[in-house]
Amino acid sequence: MRRTLALTLGLAAAAACGTAAAELRIGFLATLSGPSADVGQDQYDGFMLAVEQMQGKLGGVATRVVREDDQMKPEIAVQALTKLLDRDKVDVVTGLTYANVLMALQGKIAGTDIPFIGSVAGPSPTAGAQCKPNLFITSWQSDATAEAMGKYLQDKGIDPIAILAPNFLGSKDKVTGLKRFYRGKIAQETYTPLTQLDFSAELSATGNSSAKGLFAFFPGSQGVSFVRQYQQFGMLQKLPMYSVHTVEPGSVNAMGKAGVGAIVAESWQPGADNDESRRFVAAFEKKYKRTPTSYAAFSYDAAMLIDAAVRARSGDVSDRRALAAALRGAPFKSVRGPFRFNRNNYPVQNYHIYQVVEGTGGKPAFKVLVPNVLADHEDAYARDCALKAEGA
Repeated sequence: MRRTLALTLGLAAAAACGTAAAELRIGFLATLSGPSADVGQDQYDGFMLAVEQMQGKLGGVATRVVREDDQMKPEIAVQALTKLLDRDKVDVVTGLTYANVLMALQGKIAGTDIPFIGSVAGPSPTAGAQCKPNLFITSWQSDATAEAMGKYLQDKGIDPIAILAPNFLGSKDKVTGLKRFYRGKIAQETYTPLTQLDFSAELSATGNSSAKGLFAFFPGSQGVSFVRQYQQFGMLQKLPMYSVHTVEPGSVNAMGKAGVGAIVAESWQPGADNDESRRFVAAFEKKYKRTPTSYAAFSYDAAMLIDAAVRARSGDVSDRRALAAALRGAPFKSVRGPFRFNRNNYPVQNYHIYQVVEGTGGKPAFKVLVPNVLADHEDAYARDCALKAEGA
């Protein structure tokens, strides 16, 4: 009887999920060229590491990844996404590096049931009124890391501060988040072109301001140039730097001593104290001969999420809405430890303050300075999302 019952239940599950796909097609759309190519490459490498670890299968289904470079240009991204959807017939799209690019894709995302899983960009409109049942973000809403830094600066009583960041939506979100928790004065607030690499004028003005600290956000190669110049101007000694997504494991070696001492806010860095993180870092360093960034970690988590959802569907990805529902509820082991999606398909997670220190052999390392400066933290826009909460 037990064998008959097990067979009946198995057949029922198979009927509910349909037929397993012969191949799972993943469209990987990210910024893979230009000044911020390092960010997209980290995303891709983290994702492909997970695919490799599962012998080329996600959810037990043979997986083909089609990679497209959006060049950090919205019009190129729209063309690339059209190709992925219409010609390549992908089942899932992931990557999605920059906020301005992701915003340009909203019409395309709304026009399909295919799930999109971003692993870096988290623009505020998509977390609130423009949330979608088929758009998921495994990283953070763009405000969140800056909210954590704002909380830290407020708790430390550092007042006033200066702000330097590139001029695009992601930066504006971060500064909004910073100000949500930081109540001190802003001595100077400056935005630079997204591709600018010479910051001498901005640093000179900042050095002459009344600021007691600097909040900086410059991703990718911009971050390397900025931090090097910050040291060359002799500002590390007189104006501490508090940053998000500027001093990263992938770039800190290129920064050399300039990065040591920087204080950063993140939901994950290589110093995270859990077994999943340690295994991921070891495997990434072995394969790619460099330390992973949070961008790589969030993309690795995206692959693990897809694996769990496809497995929950017994390999059937033909019903896109059912696959999206599985993505929302499928449990997976994140490198961050506790992780869950909010009603807007954005993470609810812990944020920490790290400091860059000299580690073993003088190699820069990320040391936890303040754990859980924001714990089980929800973004500020979820209340504006009309999607139903899980289980509602």
